[in-house]
Amino acid sequence: MVLFRLERVTPLSAEQAWRRLTDWPRHADVVPLTRITVLTPPPTAEGTVFVARSGVGPLAFDDPMEVAVWRPPALCRLVKRGGFVTGWAEIEVRPYGEGRSHVVWREDLAVRSLPRVMDRPLGRVARWTFGRAVDRLLARDPGHDVSGEV
Repeated sequence: MVLFRLERVTPLSAEQAWRRLTDWPRHADVVPLTRITVLTPPPTAEGTVFVARSGVGPLAFDDPMEVAVWRPPALCRLVKRGGFVTGWAEIEVRPYGEGRSHVVWREDLAVRSLPRVMDRPLGRVARWTFGRAVDRLLARDPGHDVSGEV
């Protein structure tokens, strides 16, 4: 099991950052080899379910998630309901000065049948992957990563 935390300060308002981070299909645009399917009708609320399908062919897996807490534009908690990837993620967005926002992404991630000796490498890969995804989701220009890591 890997617990990690990412923090970013972005020039986006809290509402703009929130919309970008909780636009579930948009995550597929920033995470390679991933498709997102939202299984419940909009708008997002507690109980919304979506599935991230990652990988290629027989090496792909589903990561079903359910929104457990929905308090826009400040807090969202997702619970991973898959047979392969388990855990939870929290997205917190707060105003930060004039027109900016502070984002905290916390995640507790586990991969079933992965030995504990793999926690450290999994943590490095997860921090890099999710950090890059958050940067891209928050970027003003879709091809440009933000550099506001805290």
